[in-house]
Amino acid sequence: MAAHTHHAHGDPAAWTDHAARTLAEHGTRSGGARRAVVATLADQDCCASAQEIHERLRAAGRPVGIASVYRSLDLLHGLGLVTRVETGDGVARYEPALPGGEHHHHLVCVRCGGVEAFEDDALERAIHAVGDRVDFDVTAHDVALRGRCRACRAA
Repeated sequence: MAAHTHHAHGDPAAWTDHAARTLAEHGTRSGGARRAVVATLADQDCCASAQEIHERLRAAGRPVGIASVYRSLDLLHGLGLVTRVETGDGVARYEPALPGGEHHHHLVCVRCGGVEAFEDDALERAIHAVGDRVDFDVTAHDVALRGRCRACRAA
């Protein structure tokens, strides 16, 4: 699927600092594996699986064990620092949860498994309008649109 030309998560350094402060406030030691996972998450444009994060770390010469990646992601998720994204293929993916609530949604190709981020202000307004209509305070949501990407449609 097509790569993005903008960073979907705003300022990566700001989220990295926010994550470091939150981890310190909760008394968790900031081990090398955890710092490496945070840095990798901050540097991505969209969600990634634990396996993808592990592979990126190895490719960057940071030999962090897969178990350490999973432990780090569980801790970060438990502290509200990452969002777990379920794209319907049984593989959990993770991305930074920004303190200001900025977020994007996902296009998931059912043929190649590619995941791409998208943002849509009209969709955000519609989601909150539905919440108002049914008297429900929407505090979080995620949207995954499934179909076939341009490359798979052309194949």
